[in-house]
Amino acid sequence: MNSSRQVRVYVLLCMIGSVWHTCPAFSQPVPPTPVPEAQGSALERDGQHDFDFEFGTWKSHISRRLHPLTGSTTWVQMEATVVVRQMWNGRANLMELVADSPTGRLEELDLRLYNPQSHQWSRNFANSRDGTMELPMFGEFKNGRGEFIGPDTLNGKPILVRHVFSKITLDSHHFEQSFSNDGGKTWEPNFVATLTRQKQ
Repeated sequence: MNSSRQVRVYVLLCMIGSVWHTCPAFSQPVPPTPVPEAQGSALERDGQHDFDFEFGTWKSHISRRLHPLTGSTTWVQMEATVVVRQMWNGRANLMELVADSPTGRLEELDLRLYNPQSHQWSRNFANSRDGTMELPMFGEFKNGRGEFIGPDTLNGKPILVRHVFSKITLDSHHFEQSFSNDGGKTWEPNFVATLTRQKQ
């Protein structure tokens, strides 16, 4: 092999070697940099014990508006007993309310179920008058306040219902139900309760 051909072969090998080391397809694999978990997943609040404050038996003083969303300001007063039982280690609970009111006996059940994926609760109501489950309400607790909203009908027209738990302590809390017939722009309270824990 003459010297000029040797030089050409040498240059060609150098070029191939240069391409081999710089081309990503042939370079040595680089270990991937660990990607930290999304901040949101680590900081998502676990709310499965949000209703723990309510387990037990309560005496409830209730003010109830007789004719919601009609402009009526007629309210009736009643006393109720409320019992809340824990299930599924706090991820579910059952509330039972019994009251005698001027308009008749009121008996309600509220099944609360926690969804660990959405970090929200569903609340599922039934009463003894019709024995059927209403459409669920959904919501969560933030900063010591629980808010839940769901669809319903009143006098054959669609409305929204909102439930709010507030002023929560070990031995008392406040509950308010409101209706909206304008898509949630305004709310009219119609069921307001102050609950006090019944001592054993």
